[in-house]
Amino acid sequence: MCGIWATFGINGVANFKCVECLFKIVHRGPDAWRIEQDAREPNIILGFQRLAIVDGLYGMQPMRLHQYPRISLICNGEIYNYRRLKEEHNFSYETNCDVEAIIHLYQQFGIAQAVKSLDGVFAFCLVDGEKRKVYIARDPYGVRPLFKLHDKINSFMAICSEAKGLVDLRKISDETASLGQFPPGYFEVYDILDEGKVKLNVTEQYYKPGSAPFFMPYVPKDQLAKLDDYEKTAHLLEAACRKRLMSDRRIGCLLSGGLDSSLITALVMKLAKECKLPYKIQTFAIGMGNSPDLVAARKVAEYLGTEHHEVIFDENDVEKELDNVIYHLESYDITTIRASMPMYLLAKYIKNNTNTTVVFSGEGADELAQGYIYFRDAPDSSLAHEESIRLLSDIYLYDGLRADRTTSAFCLELRVPFLDIQFTNHYLNLDPELRRPQNGVEKYFLRKSFANSGLLPDSILWRHKEAFSDGVASVKKSLFTTIQEIIEERLPKNANFKYPGVQPTTSESLYYRYIFEKTFSGLHNFTPYYWMPKWVQVSDPSARFIKHYAAKE
Repeated sequence: MCGIWATFGINGVANFKCVECLFKIVHRGPDAWRIEQDAREPNIILGFQRLAIVDGLYGMQPMRLHQYPRISLICNGEIYNYRRLKEEHNFSYETNCDVEAIIHLYQQFGIAQAVKSLDGVFAFCLVDGEKRKVYIARDPYGVRPLFKLHDKINSFMAICSEAKGLVDLRKISDETASLGQFPPGYFEVYDILDEGKVKLNVTEQYYKPGSAPFFMPYVPKDQLAKLDDYEKTAHLLEAACRKRLMSDRRIGCLLSGGLDSSLITALVMKLAKECKLPYKIQTFAIGMGNSPDLVAARKVAEYLGTEHHEVIFDENDVEKELDNVIYHLESYDITTIRASMPMYLLAKYIKNNTNTTVVFSGEGADELAQGYIYFRDAPDSSLAHEESIRLLSDIYLYDGLRADRTTSAFCLELRVPFLDIQFTNHYLNLDPELRRPQNGVEKYFLRKSFANSGLLPDSILWRHKEAFSDGVASVKKSLFTTIQEIIEERLPKNANFKYPGVQPTTSESLYYRYIFEKTFSGLHNFTPYYWMPKWVQVSDPSARFIKHYAAKE
């Protein structure tokens, strides 16, 4: 996890305000920073905030290789198959940094083949000074963030890992520039014009959720041929965790005690022992009082033998950090903000009290494996499959965004094995009927795939679905109730604001939008719709309002 930033065609070399924008994302990379101006193109500026995870000595960016001195790369990502690419194509690496593979792939095969050869998560900008081209690309599910500010009229562009690094640059565009997220699974090609300005030449979607992987699979087909679908699922998820152990920094796991985080933690523990990591895996759980999540996570940690940390928070912590959470999220979505509060506080604890830097988490499982309670109300398996595809296509706007921003706010790197491309492709191509909730149990197929593994106690493997923002509190009083009480005290009494885009309908949603607009005024496109369950009639996105909700105190 790092932060990338660049401007093209903006005459801001002597403008300190322009450079200041890079430091709006210093939390993404506190280990080192660099900002460079191209000697031949003074209006092209590349910036980088580094969190050193692999190759601490030679992994600094912008990256340039002796072999290709006119190519510059800034990338926030991890390329899990970089060693295999080196062997397959006989690349001569100059560093031990995984993202170097991008430069070699581009130089040998071009940008389209390069992005289709990458197994990993990434957001990058590559500048080819010789060909006078700029290339931008983002990983298939948008695990790594990327925003783009583009003024087609004045031919200038800027990119950044977070929107807060671009907001001030909007002022030079006379409101003719658009600012929004660069879409996952896409790459773009720009021509460099005079004075470092750029013109969009190509936009291509190279991946859609559910389509086949395009790289050499981490697990070859011949290894899977003799396995049934349940065994393949378990095998591929373990492989997704194995490749993500790539790190020179200490690894830990976020552990709520639910199926997703518990399964990932169990697999990481198994692999850590096999790899003989020189430290004990730390696990981290959070809750208010003795919440359901804390109780369940404690049980998992004892079963697995992790070095377990419990973080207890209360109303004072929520009151103190609520506005900061909205600022870091760059969103006013109700569900996203509620679920982000405990994750933000947990990340803060990890940063301030441990030396863990890389954290595994279970994001993506609910979208992929139909884990949300409302999937029980899907009219048929085909529509349920379509909903999974929709959720995965938009995960970068909601749960993916939450996971990245809450951890990056405290210099942590998040890894999400459930969004592994080979694993998601396998799971989405299973019989749709198998992937539906069975006998009132969400993610039934996923659970059954590990039923005989011994990785987890049955009480955890078959634990009911609990919404994160609910599980950290209690049945008597949910976290969102606490938030609403705080907002009632804060919201101006005469607040009746009208905003473009999605309209707030409650005091809670109004307050979120009010705080969002303080920094991101007019950027309502960041949240195209409120996340809400489908096929059920509810006025609030919390799972507590769905008839199937069965959480126990």
